[in-house]
Amino acid sequence: MANLADLIEDFIKEMFSRIPGGILDIQRNEMANRFGCAPSQINYVLTTRFTLERGYFVESRRGGGGYIRIRKLKIREDEFLKEIIEYIGDSISGSEARAVVARLSEEKMISEREKEIINAVINRYNLAVPLPERDRLRARILKAVITAIMDFEARKGGELS
Repeated sequence: MANLADLIEDFIKEMFSRIPGGILDIQRNEMANRFGCAPSQINYVLTTRFTLERGYFVESRRGGGGYIRIRKLKIREDEFLKEIIEYIGDSISGSEARAVVARLSEEKMISEREKEIINAVINRYNLAVPLPERDRLRARILKAVITAIMDFEARKGGELS
């Protein structure tokens, strides 16, 4: 069963799917009342699940019940992939890597099947080397996957699907 943070995240993403333009305005207190939780739980979801690396920009305004605007960022696929490679750098944690893979899936750059395969490959139990080498190895693997996506799309001559 999904935990409260997962339910809130799914609800917000569902709201995004029903609005044009990629901008969502919500009120923290309304959301908290809807889910029977403290407004700080809404803040937690926004700060951990709707981050820049996941493709969101969150603006928070004080007063009036805690007005929040969430923008889903739209960028060209090739620029996005290059930025992701730069973000990964020489080392990336497991949670950060899973967030990158989730974003690739959300943007339809990889299938759900490919998402699961990549997550299995970068899992700490399959990278049985000590830290910090594990995070460096994970970064090399993830960058190789993204480079392969870019190369495939360039050879195909089309847009990412």
